[in-house]
Amino acid sequence: MSKIATLEIDGKKYEFPITTGTENESAIDIKALRASTGGVTTIDPGYKNTGSCESAITFLNGEEGILRYRGYAIEELAEKADFLEVAYLLIFGELPTKEQLDKFHTDIKAQSHVDEDVKKIIDGFPKSAHPMGVLSSLTSALVAFNPSSVNVDSEEDMYNAIVRILGKFPVLTAWAYRKRVGLPLDYGDDNLGYVENFLKMMFKKPSGDYTTNKVVVDALDKLLILHADHEQNCSTSTVRMVGSSHAGLFVSISAGIAALWGPLHGGANQAVIEMLEGIKEDGGDTKKYMAKAKDKQDPFRLMGFGHRVYKNFDPRAKIIKKSADEVLGDLGVDDPVLDIAKGLEKEALEDSYFVDRKLYPNVDFYSGIIYRAMGIPVEMFTPMFALGRLPGWIAQWREMRLRKEPIGRPRQVYIGENLRSFKKIDNR
Repeated sequence: MSKIATLEIDGKKYEFPITTGTENESAIDIKALRASTGGVTTIDPGYKNTGSCESAITFLNGEEGILRYRGYAIEELAEKADFLEVAYLLIFGELPTKEQLDKFHTDIKAQSHVDEDVKKIIDGFPKSAHPMGVLSSLTSALVAFNPSSVNVDSEEDMYNAIVRILGKFPVLTAWAYRKRVGLPLDYGDDNLGYVENFLKMMFKKPSGDYTTNKVVVDALDKLLILHADHEQNCSTSTVRMVGSSHAGLFVSISAGIAALWGPLHGGANQAVIEMLEGIKEDGGDTKKYMAKAKDKQDPFRLMGFGHRVYKNFDPRAKIIKKSADEVLGDLGVDDPVLDIAKGLEKEALEDSYFVDRKLYPNVDFYSGIIYRAMGIPVEMFTPMFALGRLPGWIAQWREMRLRKEPIGRPRQVYIGENLRSFKKIDNR
């Protein structure tokens, strides 16, 4: 017998079915609420208690620190898979065979060319433009160079659109960086892997060769995997919302980039480094700032610790902490800001105030450290996040369209003025 929930309003009872997911998550199905009650809706600011969709892509249990892509534990994927394997898994539902993966990579490389006219668009931005603004604009501009709409009922059309954005997006991300630092735009090398080629496009100087660092490549590969999807967060929900109007893949992803830009979402790792810079400017006393963080009367906020979803240790942080240690050790970076980060990490892991409240360093804390050690400027942290999140956005858009979900249209509770008469301007 299926479960039901009973809602009583003004003495009248209404019944609604309870749906249960494969991991035993329960949700009250209120699709018929407004119609059956004569106009009653729910109000849930931030949608913290509202399931906007059913999805088979990512399972997240914040209380137990669990993150799985398509049923695979994030720990196992980060250890055994590479980024393109995980991208294929998220988008198409299963890990690829060797033949499928080779074809996937070959097709992506074949679509990595960006129309030369895009460079004219980049030229129009000042060097001071934030790379996220540039990246969002360029991604949206791809629509002009690929104007035909995707037939979502055609597997071939859908596949071609997917490899096209996966091929071009790393180029646009690298170009946004090179524009910022004044380097000529570079296409990289088709003989390299996806992550290696991206790093070459970012860092190759026009007057020298680029040497691949395996420790750095492995760390970035893991970071991209850890960022690849994270259930119905702000940017992912934005991609699905925009796509629900039947907007195309490129423009939906452009909207997701804009949502990711905010400091409460993808900008969190940038906020970590800015906080560390502020501590350094104030003398670098980590104990002083740990005390400030514990003082409820102090406005200082410790960035990169705890997580709004994970009520335990962020499982991604456990994985990337090891990579952060390896990168710092291999590069031998002498940076007082990173020394402050290690000091904060040590104290937070030992201080009972933080341990009891489970305020552990999260993935944003460690990703910021890795990016800084690699020489990536702070304003590029969020574009790096976007590169990782790209497969998740694609998977969510594809799922939403294939499920033929209705256009997103939240309701509201109006709290404005009642009906008023218009007054002529002389009488106001």
